[in-house]
Amino acid sequence: MNLSKIENKGTLCALVNCENTVITDTQSALDLLMSAKYDIGTKNIVISKQLITEDFFVLSTGLAGEILQKFVNYGGRIAIYGDYSHYTSKPLRDFIYESNNGKDVFFVSSLEEAVEKLTK
Repeated sequence: MNLSKIENKGTLCALVNCENTVITDTQSALDLLMSAKYDIGTKNIVISKQLITEDFFVLSTGLAGEILQKFVNYGGRIAIYGDYSHYTSKPLRDFIYESNNGKDVFFVSSLEEAVEKLTK
């Protein structure tokens, strides 16, 4: 895993670059947040949805709730970018909608939009 620094409007974000899945469970998500904090100096994470285990997007596993609660508890913010159009689950669509109306977690389609959400 490699983190690169993105700065927009004076706010730093850590962009996650990797060929393998980075977030597989709660601990790997916390490790990512701490790496961003200490390596880049930010708690703003920008990550492709392809770097997150697919179980995250199955709400019945509870993984999304656990991970995102940890992020919020530790002051982290995350923008996950990618294509969500193939998901048909109403609860997941509602979860994405509610998250996007908050200030800590965003599900967007592009890297640019992800950075914009975290640097408003």
